Amino acid sequence: MKLKNYNWLFCLLMLPSIAGADELNQANTAWILTSTALVLFMTLPGLSLFYAELVRSKNVLSILMQCFAITCIVSILWLAEVYSFIFADGGEMQKFIGGASKAFMPGLSTDSLVGDIPESVYFMFQMTFAIITPALIVGAFAERMKFSAMLWFSTLWLIVVYMPVCHWIWGGGWLSDLGVMDFAGGIVIHVNAGVAALVTALVLGKRKGFPTTPMPPHNMPMVVTGAGMLWVGWFGFNAGSALTADGAAGMAMLVTHIGAAAGSLTWMFIEWMKFGKPSVLGIVTGMVAGLGTITPASGFVGPAGGLIIGVTAGIVCFYATQYVKRSLKIDDSLDVFPVHGVGGITGSLLTGFFAASSLGGLGLADNVSIIDQVGVQALAIAVTIIWSGGFSFAMLKIIDKFIGLRVSNDEEIQGLDIILHEETGYHNL
Repeated sequence: MKLKNYNWLFCLLMLPSIAGADELNQANTAWILTSTALVLFMTLPGLSLFYAELVRSKNVLSILMQCFAITCIVSILWLAEVYSFIFADGGEMQKFIGGASKAFMPGLSTDSLVGDIPESVYFMFQMTFAIITPALIVGAFAERMKFSAMLWFSTLWLIVVYMPVCHWIWGGGWLSDLGVMDFAGGIVIHVNAGVAALVTALVLGKRKGFPTTPMPPHNMPMVVTGAGMLWVGWFGFNAGSALTADGAAGMAMLVTHIGAAAGSLTWMFIEWMKFGKPSVLGIVTGMVAGLGTITPASGFVGPAGGLIIGVTAGIVCFYATQYVKRSLKIDDSLDVFPVHGVGGITGSLLTGFFAASSLGGLGLADNVSIIDQVGVQALAIAVTIIWSGGFSFAMLKIIDKFIGLRVSNDEEIQGLDIILHEETGYHNL
């Protein structure tokens, strides 16, 4: 098979209903087991630590609690229905949603395979993606949402928003049929979560004192520690999405690393030139922007494409962050939309360019031009923005009507740790 068609072979192999291998590949199994642990490591402790140390000390435990609870809830929902309605055969409704045949995994055994890896491993690997997606949204409503409201929103959002969008792109749905390219979640995860984060920030409103009161991170060394965990864990996120232990996984890992490094340095130099000094917070935020932006392209582009995408991420996400916070004065507490949402949109569009073999990528499908592919990418992005934004808004309004979304002003001033959990993160403060 020609190299330019290899990425489309991968897309086919990802679908459980059509995977053709019937023999276990131990090397691939070992790699996906490792990748699964790496992706879960991204959420616990990576993302939770990164987010928790970015907020003020009176809210550190609330962030850790939210990420931990989301991990548990998504895991149970994944078993009960979400995995099935994404990846099981949906029959006549296949273009829009999967079926219920795999709910609670009744036929799962140690011999069950998806492609050439155990279905239990595939189930777990895909579950870690579902876990981190609603956890990303936590950064938008940090320091002001009720814990009960967070639980309801995360549960409903996984089912109503994540489940269908994931099926459309990765489960053999209509966007997959159109040929959308999203190797590891630029649209499914980053655009999806980023748009929900923006809507949540708008519906909840600003934190008390924003934007006039400084709200710096309370523990920068641990922010960097969490960021480093994200960087390492992201190799499982992107390289693991190859579902093979071969050159495809190696290339995805390489471009992921280059994208992160380029995003970090670009953000750092822009900040240095604009404000006179480079900040630690800036360089780690640039890293996350680079990682989120390279994610959809990671299995389709070469090193040069990874470099350009990383540099672009640093520029676009830096100015998006400045615009959202300073011009629009939207209190997306930890910059989820300008980093993950804008990064996912940028990377998904650039995938259509840099996947082309003429630009150093692994190639587009036969008879598909760059313009056609970018058009498909743009359509998938637009649909995801509308679906995620619309349903996120509706669910937030319903939850607010019945139980309320945010704590009172006095409770917010005191801090969510003691108000919601009767605990404090630092007893010496």
